[in-house]
Amino acid sequence: MPSLNKEAVTASAPAKVILFGEHFVVYGEPAVVLAIDKRAYASVQLRKDERIYIKSTDLHVAGTFKGERFQAERGGSKARLKLEPIRSAVRQVLDRAERKAGVNVRISSDIPVSAGLGSSAAVAASTIMAVSQLLGMDLSRDQIFHMAYESERFVHGTPSGIDPAISTYGGALRFERGKDFTLLGVDTKIPLVIGNTEVKRSTGELVAIVRQMMERYPIVTNLIIRIGGKIAVDAVEALKKDDLKTVGELMNINHALLYAVGVSHEALERLVYAARIGGALGAKLTGGGGGGCMIALAEEKKLKRVMVAIVKAGGTAFEARKTDEGVRIEP
Repeated sequence: MPSLNKEAVTASAPAKVILFGEHFVVYGEPAVVLAIDKRAYASVQLRKDERIYIKSTDLHVAGTFKGERFQAERGGSKARLKLEPIRSAVRQVLDRAERKAGVNVRISSDIPVSAGLGSSAAVAASTIMAVSQLLGMDLSRDQIFHMAYESERFVHGTPSGIDPAISTYGGALRFERGKDFTLLGVDTKIPLVIGNTEVKRSTGELVAIVRQMMERYPIVTNLIIRIGGKIAVDAVEALKKDDLKTVGELMNINHALLYAVGVSHEALERLVYAARIGGALGAKLTGGGGGGCMIALAEEKKLKRVMVAIVKAGGTAFEARKTDEGVRIEP
């Protein structure tokens, strides 16, 4: 990394899990999303030129942008594509500040990459906050969210906005297409185990599977989707009452509905059932499905047992808890 001329500013933002409503949210039903205590970190420093240098230890890529030109330092021909969303985050802040400056950006993360946990959005939000603070700007959360959303377009084309919203604001939120996010004042502790199948999948392909089901069996699939929405609404009420037993039962039903529309995977089924047998109150896939991650809700005293059960069933696992802190500056 080239020589620096200012102390680093570091910001972080949380990962997310979808508790309820994935896929059904595409058809207008609500989704319930939770920020968890795994975070991505962006450390930034001013340069003496106008280049943007980015290094991501987790993506194993690094390189320098000079205007529209890019020179890879690590990661070869794929480096630019992986770093463009971060460059977009930096550029948006520089443009808003009307500053011609260069920035060094170092990214590290506790969040598994390409697992449906919102890693790219957390990186974008933390980068935007760090660069804005470096330049002496005081961006609002809403401004950070909208800029992170624009960066996400490099990754997902037309993202729903769920990931940048939860990374920016933290806590729990309810999301419905075409409506504003609703931040849920849920004080309940929500102890989770995240199980990763390590199976790669394409969210776009899985969305297409559900669409095909809608075309072939419209009456049945439409009922499943509507029930999925009702489950999400009921789950919010249960969370507000600290009724984790009901939340777990609703997670199990939600997973069955997602299986019914074709977005589960045998690796997910192994982890879900292992978690339930291991003592989880409920377990389901989270995110796009077809691989990726599942979540299990459990009492604190049973978290370790559930985690061991998931690992024995062939997954990797870690504990996670709701965090109310969204994007923040690190000391």
